[in-house]
Amino acid sequence: MPEPKTLTEGDARDGIQQQVVGGVIAHDGLILLLRRAPAEYMAGQWELPSGKVDPGEDLFTALHREVLEETGLVVEKVGAYLGSFDYTSRGIRMRQHNWELRVTAVEPVRLCPEEHDAFEWVKPGDAPGPVSPDVRGLLNAIA
Repeated sequence: MPEPKTLTEGDARDGIQQQVVGGVIAHDGLILLLRRAPAEYMAGQWELPSGKVDPGEDLFTALHREVLEETGLVVEKVGAYLGSFDYTSRGIRMRQHNWELRVTAVEPVRLCPEEHDAFEWVKPGDAPGPVSPDVRGLLNAIA
């Protein structure tokens, strides 16, 4: 598994302006997806628990924080690295790094209502609605 510092250094060399972390939380063969709230950028789209890395924050610290903020779930273990994908959001070059995660308990899921309005546990490769091509590719790779 690549070290977070190595990933960060590579992102800087590649001109990535904002790092993002994402987590694949599995339970009983299902993956947790969240739906973006109506007032949010990309409203209605389904995604993994994910979010921006704050200045001075390492990738694993950001991953733990974002999962807790978005779902109320506590990351117990960061597992396999699942790769990354690049995208541009509001003119900013972003790279999302993704890992398998184990959480201390899978319920209750408590969403941050400003960011997400629904969650679903889905079979890998499935989604209850629209997802980005990058997230779909990741889900299909897991399936």
